[in-house]
Amino acid sequence: MTDALHSPEVRLRNECGLELASRVWRLRDPMLAISSAPLGGGLGLRRWVLNAQVPHAYDGPDPGSHLAALAAEAGARGVGVGMMTAVDVRGASTVRREGIFVDATVGVIGAAQWAAAPGPSPQHPDTAVVQVPGTINIVVALPERLSEAALVNTIGTATEAKTQALWDAGIDGTGTATDALCVLCPPSGDAHAYGGPRSLWGGRLARVVYDAVRAGCPPAEPS
Repeated sequence: MTDALHSPEVRLRNECGLELASRVWRLRDPMLAISSAPLGGGLGLRRWVLNAQVPHAYDGPDPGSHLAALAAEAGARGVGVGMMTAVDVRGASTVRREGIFVDATVGVIGAAQWAAAPGPSPQHPDTAVVQVPGTINIVVALPERLSEAALVNTIGTATEAKTQALWDAGIDGTGTATDALCVLCPPSGDAHAYGGPRSLWGGRLARVVYDAVRAGCPPAEPS
C-alpha cells in the first residue's frame, strides 16, 4: 500500500516572479487519512496528497482555496490533503523502512520555537513573540489499517519524534508555528488499536519520522 507514495510528481510553476515546486501523490486507491493540513484536514478517505511551495512572504487569505486550485491544475480528483511551505519541496527528506514511508520538508532556520513560549500580551505588546516563516510538513504512509483512535495517537507519536529529531540536531524548539502532518493507512483490514510509540506501528512510525526530520535539519554548528 505504501507503494502509492514512493514517487510523487514534482510540478513547477511561476508565481510572484518565482519558480515554485509542488509534490503530488495520486493514490491508486483511497486511503484513510488523518491530517492537520489546511486543505482536507481531519479524518476520512483521501485520494491525493499535495505539498506545495509558496513564497516566504505568503499571506494568502484562503490557503485552502489556493491549494485546491493547485491540485486541480495537477489533475488531482476527489478529496485530498493539501499543505504548503516556503521550503523548496524538491529537497524533501524521504525515508522508507520497516514498511513505512515518510516524506518530510523541513524548514526550521530561524523559525523553530517552543510550543509553550509566551504569546503576545494585550498589556505588554512589546513582549510579543516574533513569528518567522518556516514549516515542517510530514507525510506518512502505513501498510496496515489502524483504528481511528490509533490514527489520532500517531499524530502525537510523529510530533514527539519530530521534536526529538530537532533536539538531537541542536535546534532550540519543538517545531514551527505552521507545521502540518498527514498519516495515511489502508481503509480495510483488521485495525490495530494503538498508535503510541511503544505500539507495533507507532514505534516504527516514530523511528522513521525521526530519521526523515533529522536528515532534513541543517548541519549542527561546530561548538
